[in-house]
Amino acid sequence: MQYQEIYRQGEAVLKKAGIEEASLDARLLLEEVCGTDRTALYVHGDKELSPEQEKRYLEMVELRAKRIPLQHILGKTEFMGLTFLVNKDVLCPRPDTEVLVEEALKHLHDGMRILDIGTGSGCILLSLLHYSNDCQGVGADISKKALQVAKKNAERLSVEQACFVESDLLDRIEGQFEIIVSNPPYIRSGDIERLMPEVKDHDPRPALDGGTDGLLFYRRITEKARDHLPGGGMLFYEIGCGQGEAVSRIMREQGFREVEVLKDFSGLDRVVFGTWY
Repeated sequence: MQYQEIYRQGEAVLKKAGIEEASLDARLLLEEVCGTDRTALYVHGDKELSPEQEKRYLEMVELRAKRIPLQHILGKTEFMGLTFLVNKDVLCPRPDTEVLVEEALKHLHDGMRILDIGTGSGCILLSLLHYSNDCQGVGADISKKALQVAKKNAERLSVEQACFVESDLLDRIEGQFEIIVSNPPYIRSGDIERLMPEVKDHDPRPALDGGTDGLLFYRRITEKARDHLPGGGMLFYEIGCGQGEAVSRIMREQGFREVEVLKDFSGLDRVVFGTWY
């Protein structure tokens, strides 16, 4: 079957399955199978696939039609211009989280120490270390399997200045850090079943569930983070789109100052940060 023909077939299957970005996903899966870039579909649309490539592609399309996340099928995803390994044990990095990383980078100076709470794939911590100089970082996660993914990503990206600790939030964290970042679980427990299948059925539930009001982990982290921040140290959070005011209040009540809320690419509240004095 030709490149263009099988792409159209894959696209049709995904559209029928209700995949919002059927065209994009069909193309990305085909590029993965054939080892090509996006121009090949248009320039070499009459190229013949081998039987093995055809079989593999159609199998991957069927997985995506079952609402398996594209990132899980590919085993990787792009974030901050870097490629990260992902699987069912970690939350898939999303473009909105880049707002958190980009803001933290503005305040990150040479030689600082960074703590990433709930590191998952390590995408936040490793991006910060990749784009900074002489900084050191610790990624904490309660999941051993998530930490295995983070360590593999550190090795692949040759980020040697990162270490990873199995810890329930900050329980096993020692020392101080000029920058603490976290994308904690922030979905209300009662809202999880209303999420899209790719999220509710395939992202790890502990990485989603933020308790009854979605704010459980902001309270726990903010209280403990103070013990690990020097004067002038900063705490950065990713938040849900309606949580800016509530998380800001939690931080101010715990003594943080200069608390700000930043919006994402869609104009929704996405990041809250403040300074400890």
